[in-house]
Amino acid sequence: MTYFGFLLRFLVIPIAIFLAIAWWDNKNNRPANGFKNGKAVWVGILVHIFLAVTYTTPWDNYLVATGVWYYNPELVTGIVIGYVPIEEYTFFVLETILAGLWWWFLARRISEPTHEFKPSKVGRIISFGVLLVLWIMFTYLFFFGGIEMTYLSIILFWALPAIFPQVLYGADILWHYRKLVFITIFVPGLYLSLMDIFALTDTTWSISKEQTTGILFFNILPLEEVLFFFITNILIGFGMTLLLSNLGTKRFEEWKLNHYKGLP
Repeated sequence: MTYFGFLLRFLVIPIAIFLAIAWWDNKNNRPANGFKNGKAVWVGILVHIFLAVTYTTPWDNYLVATGVWYYNPELVTGIVIGYVPIEEYTFFVLETILAGLWWWFLARRISEPTHEFKPSKVGRIISFGVLLVLWIMFTYLFFFGGIEMTYLSIILFWALPAIFPQVLYGADILWHYRKLVFITIFVPGLYLSLMDIFALTDTTWSISKEQTTGILFFNILPLEEVLFFFITNILIGFGMTLLLSNLGTKRFEEWKLNHYKGLP
């Protein structure tokens, strides 16, 4: 299976389905409960595409350059930017679109929480503190741990700094919408992890055995690949929720009125 074949089967087709659902929802003026709707969602998806491509490109090039993962040259077009095939950049874009449309689908169907929203600076600081400790730990493992910890540690070394501002800004908002956030992350994370089995089986791409822990699901899917798919969907799910929620917008306006001092 070529890389573009993988993208067509497992990302483009689901995207087409969710585009059709979004069109139908728009036609019937279906609201997004507690969130901005319509064009604002597309702006949110475009913002996340830009961030995904710019933030992931150097990291992914490092992975390929050091052999953490590698692609089958016979199953790609041969167009390479840096060390990475064009298909991989396309994957960044398509995964973000799929995750964004899935979030929109859920936001229009999951009722707004009935419990009162309770802002919590302490909760935000604690969330950040826990993630910071994890980042320090996995940063140490990346630079000084055994080679088998390379892929696992570099995922968290790369991803956690992008989650820091999200939890500092709105861990309490994310907790308020925890049902939406959980389903937003879990379903595409699980789906892409399982679809990864097909790519690994067909050697569309491969993962270094030496630079991974050796923990496999179904005797082929590395733990690190599952972590990657879940953590990328955490980034998108957190971002879409904070960017488009009325609570997130209200917090930003209050922060702006205070000249960006003392985040409320």
